[in-house]
Amino acid sequence: MRTLARRGSLGLCALALVACGGEPDAGPDGGDPDAAVDVDAPLPDAPPPDAPPPDAAVPPLPGFGAISGQCGVIDAAVLAADQAVWFQGELTFATRYVDPDDRAALTPGGLEVLLDDNAGGSSRYSEVFAFEWLARCELAALLKTETEIVYDVAGKKADLLVELGGARVGVSVTRAVTFPFGSPYTPAAATTLLQGKLDDLALATTQVTAADAWSEQLLATLAYDAQHAQVLMDAWAALDPATRRETLLVVAVTSGDDLFIYTDQ
Repeated sequence: MRTLARRGSLGLCALALVACGGEPDAGPDGGDPDAAVDVDAPLPDAPPPDAPPPDAAVPPLPGFGAISGQCGVIDAAVLAADQAVWFQGELTFATRYVDPDDRAALTPGGLEVLLDDNAGGSSRYSEVFAFEWLARCELAALLKTETEIVYDVAGKKADLLVELGGARVGVSVTRAVTFPFGSPYTPAAATTLLQGKLDDLALATTQVTAADAWSEQLLATLAYDAQHAQVLMDAWAALDPATRRETLLVVAVTSGDDLFIYTDQ
């Protein structure tokens, strides 16, 4: 089991809407309209102006694995920008995910990703928890899984189609990891990973059918540790802008009992 130092969180504020009302002839507690009113009694505390509505979903949402760090920061402007975002966030697993015992802790979208067959390979859990991060941290909604997305030309595929920040986003999922585990991540390995994933996602974007087309592209990466995440971000910054193709890179560091992410077991 691995443990990493925590990083600071970024709060998210929303506007609170408070409704007031009552019967015009009711007393102070809804009883006798002639009851005396204590004008010197303290008024109840009003919610702060930046408090969320009582039923609002404020990230990070609960689920399997603890999310710490920045959430609620992807909006239309971030999606449209040619940049990478490392949320200074961490997805920490106190225990290893065990399927099917822990399915109840997944979001409905995460469970659908788990149950739907992917297009092969050993990336089922990384796709599930990349979506869990986007859903719990950024309130993304799953539109289609990998095998549900329709293409006009058989070829490269996106892993997920989600609604995020008001846009339809095609998502490719990858992992920044070195074998044997714990070995330093190199800039060359990070660059090779990014270039391959970006090329594949670009092809999928041009070949997807109109009904499933997305307006934005996102590369969601789960990083083995902070060193892997930093090297990946540095490699991203060094890429030619034409290679990045206005794709948003999101990097989340995993820690704790997280090897199932990288072994798919």
